[in-house]
Amino acid sequence: MSTSLHLRSAAPRAALLSFSFVLLATPGASQQASGPIARYSMDAGTMSGMAAMAGGGGGMGGAMSMMMGGGNQPVHELVLRLGSTRAPSGAPAAEHYMPAGARLGASVPLVTPKVTPSEQQAIPGEKPKGRLLIYWGCGATAGPNQPVVIDFAKIANGQMPPGLYMTGAAIPQEWQVRFSNSKTYGEWPNGKDRKTVSANSSLIGDHRIAGNYSPEIKFALNQDFMPPITGRASPAAGGATQLSWNAVPNATGYYAWVFAAKQGGDMVWWASSASQAFGGPVWDWLSPGAVRKLIGDKIVMPPSQTSCTVPSQVVQSGGDMLMGSLYAYGPEANFAYPPRPADPKIAWKPEWIARVRYRSNTMWMLNGPDMGSMMSQGSDDSADASGDNPPPKKKKCKGGLGGMLAGAMGAGC
Repeated sequence: MSTSLHLRSAAPRAALLSFSFVLLATPGASQQASGPIARYSMDAGTMSGMAAMAGGGGGMGGAMSMMMGGGNQPVHELVLRLGSTRAPSGAPAAEHYMPAGARLGASVPLVTPKVTPSEQQAIPGEKPKGRLLIYWGCGATAGPNQPVVIDFAKIANGQMPPGLYMTGAAIPQEWQVRFSNSKTYGEWPNGKDRKTVSANSSLIGDHRIAGNYSPEIKFALNQDFMPPITGRASPAAGGATQLSWNAVPNATGYYAWVFAAKQGGDMVWWASSASQAFGGPVWDWLSPGAVRKLIGDKIVMPPSQTSCTVPSQVVQSGGDMLMGSLYAYGPEANFAYPPRPADPKIAWKPEWIARVRYRSNTMWMLNGPDMGSMMSQGSDDSADASGDNPPPKKKKCKGGLGGMLAGAMGAGC
């Protein structure tokens, strides 16, 4: 299931497409540890508001259903990745065996993607025109030296401004499971399995991962999907917009951003961070440790904060197509076999490590229905997805800022 929202608004989509061309964390010195044979990453998300369209059928059908009062219940997403230092015995094969409450059958296959040559697309027509206006910070008015204005034509010529968006270096080092850092790799969702996570799926219970290129992995979860975010956007004094939301149980922090694409090619981008920090890791799942650091850096809002004001300049510059998104980062569960010894003098050599991360996010039109009213219209009939519809295919995003924006707004990624 893709985390991207497939928005069909013509103006933002056209603008985004025109612009889009343009190991394990080091252990402490007191305890020697060698890298595991297998690493397993399980990312669980709850999507609400317009973000739920992507997981609940998505596209124009989902939008029309919402507009006609058909409701838009929160949906769940699950991203599974297995990486191993071993070669498979035969064709690579692995399965994640789920608890019955997951409603995914006995198991889901972790498919090894086929390596295909990268496609280099020729860029037809003229160079892109327009600008990107960047704002940041909660408050009725924008802070000093805002907006930062970026000319798309200059970016097309390779003049990317430094420090535009965040990199992984901004947070503590966290291990990742990727095709590129694994001898053998498997993932779900994938193009070979049509199952989707239903709105009332549960993760609680025993999980087992078995394959022909990794040791067997077993763990039990007592943390389920996070609750959805509900909230609203309302006009504030001086032309600003007040964002407010419920305190999501187990949330470790929040991050909000607003995007607009206007006729003529201009785009507006705002983030709730106190400094110029966009995209990158804040659009991903984050560990509680990473969130604590980002709260200290005033990039992520603390879990006690449940409101933020979008400056009037952002609302004025964005026009009628302001799209907002809010992330609630959640807890993390870690497992390993054998467990790390309590005595730091004993060398640790795990066969496998596993991590489960949680988050909840929502997306909505700032000048449209608020998040709460969008969710309140949901019906029980739509809660139990049959799993017969195939998950939307993930397309490979182009690199750089254009690809990042396109991925965030669901324009083909």
